[in-house]
Amino acid sequence: MPTDARVVVCPAGPGPLQIQDISLPDPGPYQVVVKQFASGICHSQLHQMHGPRQAPTVLGHESTGVVIAAGREVSHVSEGDHVMVTWVPRDPNATRKPDPVSLQLDDGSIARSQGVFTWADTTIADEQFIVALPKDAPVDVTAIIGCAVMTGSGAVYHTAAVNEGESVAVYGVGGVGLSAIAAAAVIGADPIIAVDLSEEKLRFAEKFGATIGINASECDPVERIREITQMPEGTTSFGAPAAGVDYAFDCIGIKTTMEQILPSVRPGMLGHNTGGMAVLVGVPQTNVEIDARDLLVNEKKYIGSIGGSCRPDRDFPMFLRWFNEGDLLLNDLVTERYTLDQINEATDALTSGEISGRSIIEL
Repeated sequence: MPTDARVVVCPAGPGPLQIQDISLPDPGPYQVVVKQFASGICHSQLHQMHGPRQAPTVLGHESTGVVIAAGREVSHVSEGDHVMVTWVPRDPNATRKPDPVSLQLDDGSIARSQGVFTWADTTIADEQFIVALPKDAPVDVTAIIGCAVMTGSGAVYHTAAVNEGESVAVYGVGGVGLSAIAAAAVIGADPIIAVDLSEEKLRFAEKFGATIGINASECDPVERIREITQMPEGTTSFGAPAAGVDYAFDCIGIKTTMEQILPSVRPGMLGHNTGGMAVLVGVPQTNVEIDARDLLVNEKKYIGSIGGSCRPDRDFPMFLRWFNEGDLLLNDLVTERYTLDQINEATDALTSGEISGRSIIEL
């Protein structure tokens, strides 16, 4: 039978987010209905809220909950199981493409999602977006594994494949950036340089493994990174300064930082080794200009990382292990908690930069 749910709806036109009472349908063969415990509030949802829309939208893509109904073809979870909801399909070998969810509202309009929606007390999703959560795991802070942790930690661990002793710079130390720093610390990267405009956030990043903080409001972060990472050889065979980190991650996605990460990484030495890697992690809202000569002559790499190159079935247990072993401080990473009725307050706080780590909705 249908399930009653309170769901946050972003209207097609201007105006605040609305909470609507919606009747969720019975799950289809490959769908799961989840009564939720907590949901993360991700910066990428702000892009959806502030961008143009042709129809109402339902938001959110990381959460925890308990299965209250499952379709007949769902075999990896069942009623009563604790689960995590994410936006990346869990099984890369599946031949069936997961279906995004859309909901009919009281006025007859259709609210669409980008695959899943988790700003709700109850959600329905394709089983590809549902990952099992051990029943002895906390159900609040683990909600952010489905995006923030996966995106930041995965970019370091999988996309860049950072090795022990290699140097890392992370631009932007919000929830995703702190997750990247935590992964770099687990790997044993050195140094781990945090770059932000807030001295408070830079001090906070030390708790997660940052060894050096650079306040970009007080200096040129690229020049400061080069000062910190001067190499013994002094210059490359083309005369470029031999300085820079092995990997630089932009966890913001604005034009300034997207253009800073490439010059932040070290040049290569012709006939000896290739240059460093700049990794775009934050969701960009504009195009950028990069120095193509620097990219070519110094044999650097500029790549993107979507969802941290993660596979949820494979990686979520690893992130839970890091948490259990004290290497991923989820209790510290979640810095603000809101109720569903406070969703506009929560998104306003995120927009104005008031969230140090990651905020969640407790349901």
